Amino acid sequence: MSKPKRQEQEDAQEEISEVAKDILRMQLPIRIPGLGHVNMYALIDNDGAAVIDPGLPGEDSWSAIVSRLAQADLKPKDVHTVFITHSHPDHFGGAVRLHQESGARIVAHRAFHFGGPSGSHKRHTGPDAHVHGPDDHHSEASVDDLVAHMELLERDRRRSRNPLTRIFGALRRITTPAPWKGPADRAKIRESLRWLSFATLGRSKFLPPITHHVEHGDVLKLAGREWFVQHTPGHTADHICLHDPETGAFMSGDHVLPTITPHIGGVSYLSDPLKSFFYSLDRVGEIGGVDLALPAHGHPFDDLKGRAQSIKEHHYERLDEIREIANDIGRADVNAFMKRLFKERSWGDMAESETYAHLEHLRLEGQAEAHRNEKGRLVYDI
Repeated sequence: MSKPKRQEQEDAQEEISEVAKDILRMQLPIRIPGLGHVNMYALIDNDGAAVIDPGLPGEDSWSAIVSRLAQADLKPKDVHTVFITHSHPDHFGGAVRLHQESGARIVAHRAFHFGGPSGSHKRHTGPDAHVHGPDDHHSEASVDDLVAHMELLERDRRRSRNPLTRIFGALRRITTPAPWKGPADRAKIRESLRWLSFATLGRSKFLPPITHHVEHGDVLKLAGREWFVQHTPGHTADHICLHDPETGAFMSGDHVLPTITPHIGGVSYLSDPLKSFFYSLDRVGEIGGVDLALPAHGHPFDDLKGRAQSIKEHHYERLDEIREIANDIGRADVNAFMKRLFKERSWGDMAESETYAHLEHLRLEGQAEAHRNEKGRLVYDI
C-alpha cells in the first residue's frame, strides 16, 4: 500500500483561491522529484498585481500563469512586480517573460545568484586543500548581513557582463568537482556541455534581470500595505521571506514548508549553511502576530513558530544519526555517509550535498575532523 502524498507533492490545482485579504494562491505545475506544484501568490492592488515565485521556465508553466491570472481578471501585462524568494528555477522561471510582457520590476535579494559559487568561493576544492583553512573564520560572521560575501558577488556580477569571462567561469565550474569529491570525480562530458550551454547561451532566456535588489529589513508596498523583507539563509544563501504585520501573513517560500523539510545544500557562499538555517529559523520563530504562513509548496498553515522548531529538530536528529553511523563505519567519505543516511531512491548529488552540509557543521562545531584520502576525497572522523 503506497503512502499518501505529502502536501508539497500534490499536483497543481487549476482553481485559484483567496487565502487572505487581496492575496490569491495560484498553483503552478512543476516536474521536480518530490514536488508537484509551486504556489505563485498574486497580491492585488489598484495598479494590478505583484506575483511571488512565478514557477519554472517553459510553455507549460507559462500557460498555467496566464490561465490563473485570467481567473482573477488579470493579464500578464497587469503584473507590475515579480518577487523572487530565492534563486531556484521553480521560483523564478516566469519572471523573464512577465518582465517582457509588462516591464514588471523584478525583486530579489542582493545575493541572488544562479549557477553555484565560482571557484574563488569554494572550500576544499583541490586535493591538497587544508580543511581547517583561512576561510574558517567566516563561520563567525553575522548571517544577517553577509557583507563580505555580497561584495564578492557584486564583483562577479560586474565581471559577468563580459561573455568570455562567463564562458571561462562556467568551464571552470563544470570541470571542478564538488568540494567533498576528488579530482577524478568530474561531471560527465554531456552533463558538462549542458551546463555550459545553460551558463552562457541559455541564461538570458530564463535567468531574470533583477531590477531591484533588497536586503533584510527593507520594506515593500504590496497589496496596499507594507511588507518587511526577512533574509532567511540556509536553503539558499539568498532566500528571503515577506512579513505583513497588518494582516499577520508571512510568505515563507522554501524556508519553512508545512510537511517536508527544505533541502540544505553544502555548496554555498555560507561557510556553514546548516548553522545559518538554524539561526534563520530561530529569527522567524520570534516574529509575533503571524497568523498565516504562505509556503511556496503545500497548503497555508498557522503555526509558523512550531513548524520552524520541528524542522530544526529534524536536522538535530540527522546530526545524531550521522554520529551513530560514524560509530558503526568509522572514518568515511561523504558518499558512504550519504548511503547510510538516505534511502537508495534518494541517492545522488543532492543527497551528497546535504550530507556534506551536516558533516561540515559538525566539523566547524569542533565535533569532527576531516582530511583528504589518497583519491582526494574528503573523509570525516567523528
